[in-house]
Amino acid sequence: MPSLKRDRLGHAGGAEPWLVLLILTVVYALNIADRFVLSTLIEPIKAEFALSDSAIGFLTGVSLAIFYVSAGIPLGILADRVNRRSLLAVSLAVWSLLTMGCGWAQSFWQLLVMRIGVGIGEAGGTPPSQTLLADTFTLGLRPTAMSIFAVGATFGATLGSSAGGWLSDHYGWRSALLCFGAIGLPVALLVRVAIREPVRGRFERDPSQLHKPSVKLSVRFMLGQRSLLHVLAGCTVCTFWSWGIMWWTPAFLSRSHGLSVEAAGALLAPMHGIGGTAAVLLTAWLFHRYSRGDPRWQTWFVAASMVVGFLPSLLVFAVPSLAACSLMLWIFVPLIYVPMGPTLALTQNLVPAGMRALACAFLLFFANLANLAVAPQLLGWASDEIALRLDVPQQSLRYVLAAASLTALWGAWHYARAARTLRVDLAAAGSDTSATTAVPVATKAPTTASLIP
Repeated sequence: MPSLKRDRLGHAGGAEPWLVLLILTVVYALNIADRFVLSTLIEPIKAEFALSDSAIGFLTGVSLAIFYVSAGIPLGILADRVNRRSLLAVSLAVWSLLTMGCGWAQSFWQLLVMRIGVGIGEAGGTPPSQTLLADTFTLGLRPTAMSIFAVGATFGATLGSSAGGWLSDHYGWRSALLCFGAIGLPVALLVRVAIREPVRGRFERDPSQLHKPSVKLSVRFMLGQRSLLHVLAGCTVCTFWSWGIMWWTPAFLSRSHGLSVEAAGALLAPMHGIGGTAAVLLTAWLFHRYSRGDPRWQTWFVAASMVVGFLPSLLVFAVPSLAACSLMLWIFVPLIYVPMGPTLALTQNLVPAGMRALACAFLLFFANLANLAVAPQLLGWASDEIALRLDVPQQSLRYVLAAASLTALWGAWHYARAARTLRVDLAAAGSDTSATTAVPVATKAPTTASLIP
């Protein structure tokens, strides 16, 4: 890496922060791709192992989620205390190797064990990435940086849909998993050699914000942040609505519209890659230009995007023709990316530096519980049950996914409610110094300083 000027805290200016953002975005893309490719491969895996929708939901979602969410919190605690760059590099190498192991599996149980391992590895990805970004970009730039980081999800979903479907149809589903796992190994090495560990909490003005409180005190602080609780709840419901529905959409397109795995992936890929990227970059630009005036604008914007996305998410499964379904998907899919950057930034800004990775781990715990456990299993079980009562059983997913779209309005309500106490809670976290003197003490959540024994 070329020599770059560094400030008194040992951090480079100029291009280095954006290089770090680029590398972390690539890592996030691989995280999503390794997860998304299995959703694309549902139908061939189901056929080879003769599985029901419930069993597929457990294999592709619940098995990953149980260990992903269980390992996420201890790894989040670890990320608040150890070298985050090294933790991220090791985690990426582990989940990449185990994704390759999924491709070598010769039975349902072997695939299940490998999938569990992938979940444990992926749990060490986003928390260290988020706290690295928080110590690379200032408070005002974090929503922009986090929104650009969310582009990784669009690239990952595109890669999982298009390349996964193409590899499956031409070389078999095992080859797809082997290729996706192999890509991650050189990127893990890049993380280790190209990213420098930044000083933790470098942008905090209050020295008390650099304290590393215990898990108990951190949880106590978070429970006092009402806007954070609404953001966590809103993100959980939003993830069920967006990614939970998208998990089953390739299978829906195959069953209800007769598309092959490759055709379904090819249809969805540009919606993620082009539409999703455009939505994320537009969100980043809007937040860079407008959100620094009134922080409540962030939650209002996310709530509005979910309300707008509700109708097309319903019509995707209600309209009879593939052309109309595709049109609605072109609206729905890009909109599911809008909440990602603002939600990640809000989670980082609503807690002090010493508990940011843990806060991110809690966000991922609830969001991925909804996305990887509840959505695949609940929607798969509902599809099996409804299929028994239909004259055309393969249409069962249509009705289940249409009903699931209603959860968009529930999630939007939580984001709107978060705006009520957002200024107060930002002040309590030390992220909004302008609000500090205007906030009555009785209404504030306990500050980090008050939690230090």
